[in-house]
Amino acid sequence: MMKIAVIGAGKWGEALFNAFSENNECVITSRTKKNIKNFVNLKQALEAEYLVFSLSTQITASWLKENFINKNQKILIASKGIDAKSGKFLNEIFEEYTDSSNLTFLSGPSFASEVMQKLPCAVVVSSKNTALAATFASFFPSYIKAYWASDVVGAEICGAYKNIIAIASGICDGLNLGNNARASLIARGLVEMSRFGKFFGAQDDTFLGLSGAGDLFLTASSALSRNYRVGFGLAKGKSLDEILSELGEVAEGVLTSKAVLSLANKHQIYTPIATEVALIMDGKNPKDSMIDLLRKK
Repeated sequence: MMKIAVIGAGKWGEALFNAFSENNECVITSRTKKNIKNFVNLKQALEAEYLVFSLSTQITASWLKENFINKNQKILIASKGIDAKSGKFLNEIFEEYTDSSNLTFLSGPSFASEVMQKLPCAVVVSSKNTALAATFASFFPSYIKAYWASDVVGAEICGAYKNIIAIASGICDGLNLGNNARASLIARGLVEMSRFGKFFGAQDDTFLGLSGAGDLFLTASSALSRNYRVGFGLAKGKSLDEILSELGEVAEGVLTSKAVLSLANKHQIYTPIATEVALIMDGKNPKDSMIDLLRKK
């Protein structure tokens, strides 16, 4: 029995809490009190031996600045994205407060709604400390096959970038461009995020595994994906504010697209799909983006 605390009680946080509670002593907390079994306040949660972070990437830096984390605590980061303000990856943000050997990162194709139903899936826990990754992997219940790996950068970039491609895929379907177009877009999206990731030292195999292709194919081809629904809504003429209001949840790809564009411009990395998604977030017409994307090499 391990004492695990989940920080963040959104759909993904609650799904992870339910999963970890199968075989472990587990509590959960959030800014807003919720009627969930074993809900505790933040102070109590931060006393746990193992922490699972399921917070929006864009508030993570400010949250860490405001709250104390014991440097000996072991942490699984279940958030995905790149901080839009600083352009930092989550591992860079967390390493300002604890050693990298205490950090692990969760990735792989895993919709919260299906995890809540205890439907089978496979995930990857990545860490520079593979022994800790294996420990966190052992906490998962039997219906979740958990692997572990060492490519933290690759897992992070896959988890962030697939949300951008999912927005593009939603736009593709919203414009009724057909199955050929969507398959082409996802395939080129995999190439693009691999190119981006390798610049930062990610391993090739990561992009072909659960963290890369697995999560990308899932997120970019289902209306269960919040980011896909953002793209679909934009293609149907809805405003971004209207779509996000309807979702009632964070769609990380919206701001991550801008963070990727900024990093791509800084390091001269060719990212045509992410570039067009970022421009659409700033008001470009999706049909114009489609035409411009087809013209690019």
